[in-house]
Amino acid sequence: MIVFFFLMIALVVVVAAVTLAVIGGGSEAVLPEAEPDRVADGLPETRPVVREDIDALRLPVAPRGYRMAEVDDVLERLAAELAERDARIAQLTAAAATPAGPSDAAGTVDLTKGGER
Repeated sequence: MIVFFFLMIALVVVVAAVTLAVIGGGSEAVLPEAEPDRVADGLPETRPVVREDIDALRLPVAPRGYRMAEVDDVLERLAAELAERDARIAQLTAAAATPAGPSDAAGTVDLTKGGER
């Protein structure tokens, strides 16, 4: 029975302390907003990323592994640069596959009509 009363008193004290902390804070927050601690990823900002940049990249380790936000930022940047390179490669491949123009056409043979153009 004594334990029950002790637990009830402890519960009332905890509820009162939480209530006072919430109401007593007023309009100000109990703790100020903290800036997220981010470390620069080390990737160059002024040029495209090269293989050596990726080899040298070391992301900081948090207590429970890597910081997901930092890893996401690096992966998004790498994905954007790879997409840009893929588009450029596709553009150059398409340009190389098209004929050079009318100067090349003079020496081609039209097989459907059996002669040169």
